[in-house]
Amino acid sequence: MIISGIDSMEWQQILGFYHVARLQSFTKAGEATFRTQSALSQQIKALEMELEAPLIERIGKGRLKLTSAGESFLAFAEMVLNHYDRFKEELLELKGARKGRLTVAAPYTTLYHLFPDKIREFATRFPQVELTLLDRPQDKVIQLVRNGDVDIGLALESSIQEDLMTIRWKKVETVLMVPRGHPLTTKKRITMKQIAPYPLILPPRDRRYQGRTALESYFQKSGLNYRVVMESSNVELTSVYVEMGLGISLATVVTDLPALKQRMLDFLPLSHHFP
Repeated sequence: MIISGIDSMEWQQILGFYHVARLQSFTKAGEATFRTQSALSQQIKALEMELEAPLIERIGKGRLKLTSAGESFLAFAEMVLNHYDRFKEELLELKGARKGRLTVAAPYTTLYHLFPDKIREFATRFPQVELTLLDRPQDKVIQLVRNGDVDIGLALESSIQEDLMTIRWKKVETVLMVPRGHPLTTKKRITMKQIAPYPLILPPRDRRYQGRTALESYFQKSGLNYRVVMESSNVELTSVYVEMGLGISLATVVTDLPALKQRMLDFLPLSHHFP
């Protein structure tokens, strides 16, 4: 396999820079690559000398940011590492050597709606890998990953702290779920004031559901009265009662879920309130 553009720069320099850039920390990058901070620093200095451009700028104690050259090189490093990972997978498949165990934790909705086809494909492609799936709430998923009890966890990116590395898989949106033809569907840009008069179906009051916290905080600060007619943490259950007209719902969802697409619902964007 030939990767053009690497020339004389060392593979470990690229790998070291990638981890420093993603983790925003020499300490964490050192732990990830099993190298000392000084060794990583020397590798990146050598890389900067070869490229004749600074890649990382230190902006305070323990803090750093990428220069414009660093941002460009990070994109290059990600491309190279992705190609390398795919090459390793192909090589292992050719050797028939892809074996081992893989444990994945995810919430019920993800496992039920988004995973079956992917798991079927994985089992066909890697029959010798022992796969274990765990149905866990989002906060438990994050805890399991942090403790090293699972290999992969799926959770909302907004709920994940910086000590964990993330890869975006599916785009989720915070939307207002309403019955098809609801009066709010005629509005170009939904305001909180327009939402307040309608009965609401919301997730329970819990730190895991930041959307409800933000919504109620806005209502209270603005002196707006509102009424919660149902609490549910399950988006599929919520969709049933929204469709029948019990209330409207603030939901963070993958809007193309089959279970939602088959219902008479409209999803109104709220990205101007919940980016």
